[in-house]
Amino acid sequence: MKSWRITGKSRFRRNEPKMNVDRITLPEKIPTMRVMPMPADLNQHGDVFGGWVMAQVDVAGAIPAMRRARGRVATVSVDSFLFKQPVSVGDIVSLYSEIVRIGKTSITVKVEVYAERNYADMVTVKVTEAQLTYVAIDLEGHKRDVPAEIT
Repeated sequence: MKSWRITGKSRFRRNEPKMNVDRITLPEKIPTMRVMPMPADLNQHGDVFGGWVMAQVDVAGAIPAMRRARGRVATVSVDSFLFKQPVSVGDIVSLYSEIVRIGKTSITVKVEVYAERNYADMVTVKVTEAQLTYVAIDLEGHKRDVPAEIT
């Protein structure tokens, strides 16, 4: 059984080796959203559920898709999803989204997720990246064409 100890300001960590991480900085652009996971978001091992992270990615990807579609969208596929680091309670999670492809009815969005942790000696890590495809839908939930871009 793994033992727990308190480190820093009420942050729980397992007594296990630290992961090697390259120190990076956040991208020089405005994040689509920022969130902070809470204890209710943890799995049995003390890390944030991967499903919680996936849900945040889906929301962050839908925001630029809805703006570009000028209306409702539905997630139709997750084309890729790669977890690189776990997320912990208290991490500041920043999600950055950008549209990478626009089809007749669909919009593909790339989402990158970073976590800032250890406030005394700030470390930023890239947590995950994903590519999702959304389809524009009407009020009845039927697919519709993505409108022409406003210039």
